[in-house]
Amino acid sequence: MKLLGKVAIITGAGAGIGEATSLLFAKEGAKVCCNSLSKSAMKVVEKIKRTGGDAIFVQADVSIEEQAKNIVDKTIETYGKIDVLFNNAGVVLGGAIDTISTVDWDRTMAVNVRGIYLISKYAIPYLKKTQGVIVNNASSVAFKGVPNRAAYTASKGAVLSMTRAMAADYIDNKIRVNAICPGTTDSPSLEQRIRERGGNYEEVRQQYITRQRLGRLGTPEEIAEGVLFLATNEFCTGVSLLVDGGMTM
Repeated sequence: MKLLGKVAIITGAGAGIGEATSLLFAKEGAKVCCNSLSKSAMKVVEKIKRTGGDAIFVQADVSIEEQAKNIVDKTIETYGKIDVLFNNAGVVLGGAIDTISTVDWDRTMAVNVRGIYLISKYAIPYLKKTQGVIVNNASSVAFKGVPNRAAYTASKGAVLSMTRAMAADYIDNKIRVNAICPGTTDSPSLEQRIRERGGNYEEVRQQYITRQRLGRLGTPEEIAEGVLFLATNEFCTGVSLLVDGGMTM
């Protein structure tokens, strides 16, 4: 059990990569604070408890400062410390520069970038005490442009650079900061995006599959394994781990 005795916060824990990572961390012995914007992470907490694990649910919008702080406060109130923070919450809103609305651009930056800043800001004082680790969810698109993802790509590029800056800022505090960079992952979020595009479902899905040189989508569980590696390998900081099926080859 690689995380026995550890306490982890996972944002965006209600589905996909966040859910898979929450379940894996609990299996590895961590006590987990599962956050989601809706109440979806409640079912993840229930799954963890049914298998003998320990978890709490905190509903919050990570882009709102008071709510972000509350995630950290509730974790400390319940468990007394924080060892691992996985900044996973994010949104994918489509469009090129001349087609995405200003509202969608601002929302993308608020959740994907500001959200990481806010949660980390309030967690770092506690991570200093435990010499803990932060894993930020970036993306393979931070390395390779894809059509109609201008805001998302810009936000994930910011996450990648911010990860390196954070790693440098807190290395003397023994806080490690890394980024997981997934390829296209088979998740409820992807399912929703495929259906929103309209047209032939299988054809659209195949377009996403084709981007991975391995010829398939990643699974949330495969990405979660990468997050676990970054959280536990003590010689990794400032690392950008691509788990992308060859998308960036």
